[in-house]
Amino acid sequence: MTERLTNLWPAPLAAQPLNATVTVPGSKSLSNRYLILAALGSKPVTLIGLLRSRDTDLMMGALEALGVRCDVDSATDTTVTVTPPVSGRFHGNVNVFCGLAGTVMRFVPGLALFADGPVNFDGDEQAYARPMKPVLDGLEQLGATVDYHGEVGRLPFTITPPATLPAAQAQVSIDSSGSSQFISGLLLISSKLPGGLHLAHTGEKTPSLPHIRMTVADVTGAGGAVEADESARTWTVEPRAMQLPSKVTVEPDLSNAAPFLGAALIAGGTVRVPHWPETTTQPGGLLPGYLEQMGAEVSFPTIGGVRYCEVTGDGTVRGLGTFDLTAAGEIAPSLAAILVFADKSTDMVGIGHLRGHETNRLEALVNEIRRVGGAAEELPVGLRIEPVPAETLHGAVMETYADHRMATFAAMLGLRIPDIEVINVSTTRKTLPDFVGMWSGMLRQ
Repeated sequence: MTERLTNLWPAPLAAQPLNATVTVPGSKSLSNRYLILAALGSKPVTLIGLLRSRDTDLMMGALEALGVRCDVDSATDTTVTVTPPVSGRFHGNVNVFCGLAGTVMRFVPGLALFADGPVNFDGDEQAYARPMKPVLDGLEQLGATVDYHGEVGRLPFTITPPATLPAAQAQVSIDSSGSSQFISGLLLISSKLPGGLHLAHTGEKTPSLPHIRMTVADVTGAGGAVEADESARTWTVEPRAMQLPSKVTVEPDLSNAAPFLGAALIAGGTVRVPHWPETTTQPGGLLPGYLEQMGAEVSFPTIGGVRYCEVTGDGTVRGLGTFDLTAAGEIAPSLAAILVFADKSTDMVGIGHLRGHETNRLEALVNEIRRVGGAAEELPVGLRIEPVPAETLHGAVMETYADHRMATFAAMLGLRIPDIEVINVSTTRKTLPDFVGMWSGMLRQ
């Protein structure tokens, strides 16, 4: 504990209303999907604007273990050329380290179906608590053998590919209620199956459907053919040879824009993020509308040919009553930080699956809101945040639970609550390699 408490970052207060432009790195979700799809092709693909963070470095490391080359441009480390194995088969008898990256531990196992031997998967100790069973059940239905080396359904495990893959259309049924990544992990590799795939989700609700739509769009962009019946919760994928274009540009990570744009509501003032897409498959694309509901002024000016998202607040926050976040649960921690300062209570619902993220995010958010004197409680499907008098809120040492979004959540509270210190803010390297520099720079502008 003593060592942890020496690794504290004092979250800076906003001394005045903000007036800042913040450039956000590439989307993690898109970066790791493109890396997988590039590896499944037959020709090199150059990814421009790729996020360079722990999660994407773990993905590239996993692919390289399987025999994929990932060559980083020496002039810019955000340009990476991905070259699939010449043989078209991934290497077996190798070890893949997933860290704590959900996209690595849930997307890469599917590649083991096309390996020439068993593939061992392991990760950070905290990753052992993250559920994996639905995607592994799906791979077993496709003929793979999964040997668990700890708790069933969790890391570590070994996947042995089948001697032959199903010649006819494969029929797979899984319950993906715990994470959309289970469905995405199977959709990403399904075009390469000899007979394609019919995938059914047996749960009553589909978490983070926009992330699944993102996967469908990316598979289609690589030449795949996916028929989605969202009402029936089924996806049918034809067998196709997939190949991304020779050059692909990665959009900025719109979910990672949430702490910065949300800062304008907490501290007042204006924050802009450039290169905001007109249309996107990212769930973070819903963020401007959510901030408007909370009282922000939002516009999308084009300056010098670049489209910006510009958010202005006056320091007041409107509570939302019942707030359905089913479509964009990953930005819940940032929105929760804003709602701590709201004028009335908010029930954030549709996010029960956040209990299975890097940490149990619902429990963590309740713990940390209460730690600074706020009022919050878990709901079966989400989180309730109640308003408290401003003088009730106070500084504290904030836990991050090795979760990047809990670290940015704490930084947001620190804009308005003095004396907040954050344990292990470096966990933000998962998706924002220089979060501290970006945050401090926003306050200096």
